[in-house]
Amino acid sequence: MTARVLLDLNLPAFQDDLLGLEVQEVRHVLKTLRKLRGLDWAAVYRDPGLKWEQIKGAPGKFTLRLSRASRAVVQREGDYLRFIALHADHDQAYGRR
Repeated sequence: MTARVLLDLNLPAFQDDLLGLEVQEVRHVLKTLRKLRGLDWAAVYRDPGLKWEQIKGAPGKFTLRLSRASRAVVQREGDYLRFIALHADHDQAYGRR
């Protein structure tokens, strides 16, 4: 059995991004975070709704979809999924503007 995903939401930049969202968007993001806590790593990688993707030119960094509007920049550290940033505009998650 693959280990359950542990969430690390402690980086100040991620917290600033999260707290800057509109209330309805925060609800959508929290729903996905709850979902992630219930998954193992194999399920995260294959879940079509999360759209886990590696960021080109940024080894070890990935994006995943938290809502229709928001993507997070993350990295895996052991069983932890560390959230680095949250972008309401999908292109910003990839470094594009």
